Amino acid sequence: MTVHARELADGFDLEHLTAEFYANPYPTYRALRENMPVKRMPNGSYFLTRYDDLVTAYKNTRAFSSDKRKEFLPKYGDSLLYEHHTTSLVFNDPPAHTRVRRLIMGALSPRAIAGLEPTLIALVDGLLDRIAAKERFDLIGDFAAAIPVEVIGNLLDVPRDEREPLRDWSLAILGALEPVIGKEAFDRGNTAVKDFLAYLETLVERRRARPGNPERDVLTRLIQGEDNGERLSAKELLHNCIFLLNAGHETTTNLIGNGLVTLLDYPEQKARLIADSELIKTAVEEMLRYESSNQLGNRMIVEETELGDIKMPPGTPVTLCIGAANRDPAQFANPESFDVARAPNRHLAFGTGAHQCAGMALARLEGAVAISRFLHRFPDYALAGEPVRGGRVRFRGFLSVPCSINA
Repeated sequence: MTVHARELADGFDLEHLTAEFYANPYPTYRALRENMPVKRMPNGSYFLTRYDDLVTAYKNTRAFSSDKRKEFLPKYGDSLLYEHHTTSLVFNDPPAHTRVRRLIMGALSPRAIAGLEPTLIALVDGLLDRIAAKERFDLIGDFAAAIPVEVIGNLLDVPRDEREPLRDWSLAILGALEPVIGKEAFDRGNTAVKDFLAYLETLVERRRARPGNPERDVLTRLIQGEDNGERLSAKELLHNCIFLLNAGHETTTNLIGNGLVTLLDYPEQKARLIADSELIKTAVEEMLRYESSNQLGNRMIVEETELGDIKMPPGTPVTLCIGAANRDPAQFANPESFDVARAPNRHLAFGTGAHQCAGMALARLEGAVAISRFLHRFPDYALAGEPVRGGRVRFRGFLSVPCSINA
């Protein structure tokens, strides 16, 4: 153990992060994984960095709870942010989680997702046409962020002229999930939930009056429920529509942006992928592993459990570090290298177990179509300035990436 690694692990505090960490957290994650894989934080929580420990936490839902009511109350108080994040699918345990997930998965059927591909290709090609007319462009604003908001908007059949606020609402609500937030971020997130709910109430009212095709319109499917009569409550419906828009937006934006920037860092892998377009599926999986869009998850210990000879009593918050687990050499050969043909690749970017991401098939499709068609159209793209990171630890991505079409 080097002195520097020891200092990184000893000094790590999720509530006091450095600019260096935000720029590149992976040396710290490696130091923690190798030396303090079950790290006690100053606030009494634990931070897990080993792949096997995360899998244990994901799969042992009896000991590791996803219910955030107790954990989020001190952070959010009696606010709309609290109501939203404790009603969303991702922050609930069975049976509520099972029931809501079943309804959402029914709406996100393989047939529904496959039916989106032609529209997705047309959307991506239209964005690429607009980029081709420019000398410089922003990889995030002009491309990566413009794709998922349209795809999810199409899934819920949100009128196109009503979609403009969706990205800002999403960023504000997800930004409030950072480990530490100030009053400004709290107020911004709370206002976003309020405005989002008000909009969705009118959208749901219109859809109830004029239902769409439940085979294609996810909102109609969620309103109508299952054939056995199972329905979401009014509050569950609204908050899980917000969840679908947010979860499907930010993480997919990050997948596309992180993936295309990483390819610039690995020109030989970029050339390999361009030469063999069949590698796009394994390439997307490697992008998800190497620069996970979602870096952190959270659980609450509800019955005494032990990891790495450390006993954790009920009531102990736990942070699952996906970004560290996805570079664990116990699971991945040469984990710090980027390999577009890596196989097997059992990364945890989508989690695993009961809470595995409900929209992962859609995210994979968006990533594959967007990145493959971008590379085919602009194989010589290059940076035209310094990329700007999003400044967040939970969701890792870029705010802007200035690019040119030709190197």
